[in-house]
Order: sequence, then C-alpha cells, then structure tokens
Amino acid sequence: MRSEVTKERLMGILHADKEEMNEVTREACIAEFSRVAGEYFETEGDVAMEIKRGRSSSEVSVTFRANRVKNFTIVK
Repeated sequence: MRSEVTKERLMGILHADKEEMNEVTREACIAEFSRVAGEYFETEGDVAMEIKRGRSSSEVSVTFRANRVKNFTIVK
C-alpha cells in the first residue's frame, strides 16, 4: 500500500518535471483561452488544451464546441 503511494508521488514528480507548463499556469492559460473564445463564440462545455512537444518547439491545440459565431457590427 505504502509503496503504491510512493510510486504515485514519484510518477507525479517525474511527470511535472518533464512538463514545460506547470498545472497552475496550465489552468490560467485555459481560463484565458476560454474567456477569449467566449468573446467570439457562443461556447458549450469546457475548453481543452493539448501541448505536443517537438524538438525545437511545441504545438499547442485549443479545442472547444461553439454553438454560434458572435459577429461584430461596426457603427459608423
């Protein structure tokens, strides 16, 4: 039992060490993407973010469901 807890803690530490973005930053980033998406779309559900690490850069994908686009009207 105790070895399982220790193993889980170690795996968590190793996983966090490999990540470029810690959990607090990740949550803040997703919250900001969600806020911006809500300005342009009527969104449904949660915003998800995936980071794929490459050799010299990372690919970041943000996904969410949108019911409609919020078009802006320009007043002259």
